[in-house]
Amino acid sequence: MEKTKKRRLQLLAASVFWLGVWQAAAMAIGQEVFLVSPVQALGTLVQLLPQAEFWQRVAFSAGRILLGFGLGALSSTVLAVAAEKWEWVDALLAPVMQLVKATPVASFIILALVWVSGSSLSVLISFLMVLPVLYGAVRTGIGSADRRLLEMAQVFRLPLGRRLRAVWLPAVLPAFRQGCSVALGICWKSGVAAEVIGLPDGSIGDALYRAKITLSTGELFAWTFVIILLSAVFEKLFLALLDRAVTAVLGEEGA
Repeated sequence: MEKTKKRRLQLLAASVFWLGVWQAAAMAIGQEVFLVSPVQALGTLVQLLPQAEFWQRVAFSAGRILLGFGLGALSSTVLAVAAEKWEWVDALLAPVMQLVKATPVASFIILALVWVSGSSLSVLISFLMVLPVLYGAVRTGIGSADRRLLEMAQVFRLPLGRRLRAVWLPAVLPAFRQGCSVALGICWKSGVAAEVIGLPDGSIGDALYRAKITLSTGELFAWTFVIILLSAVFEKLFLALLDRAVTAVLGEEGA
């Protein structure tokens, strides 16, 4: 408990320090077009919060980005299990995963605009960015499963459900959890980047682009803060729900 409290105080002190640096830089530049102060950015955000359009944009972007994440998580898990079971699936997927990891996000976005509409672009890009991350995480988790436990389960002919809860989930879930933490951050960055290029009406990316072309630096910083906050909140929420589900499943097995 004392260690956690100390860590929080350190994070708070670091945040105050960097906000001070930001404020000092804004005062030194003295031009709001180039850099607004933290107080001005916060004031702009406070003005945006009561607007219905603000929440509509948040819902629009969050819904599509999280949909892409969900599809990516499901697909990567299924593909990882299939690749672990069949060598030909592993060989078939290896160049695809490497290609997705190596290709710049901007290239994917521009190419994807040929295939899908702007409103669906963030779903596809989020999906593609999540796929190799969670695919690798699940493969790592499967590879770390205790082979002696697997042999014991085979000897005693444990049902698939018991084998899954007793051996596979404890091995896979830590790696999957870590992968989700990384993937959610990538999702938000790539998903909003897709919206900035695709410009679907009513999205956060569209608001960022409009703020940029009108030189509304305060709005640009305010929306950037919203993206960071949404990414952090949804990451914490998802991981908390995942931990509860894991506790329920493994606790049931232990009982």
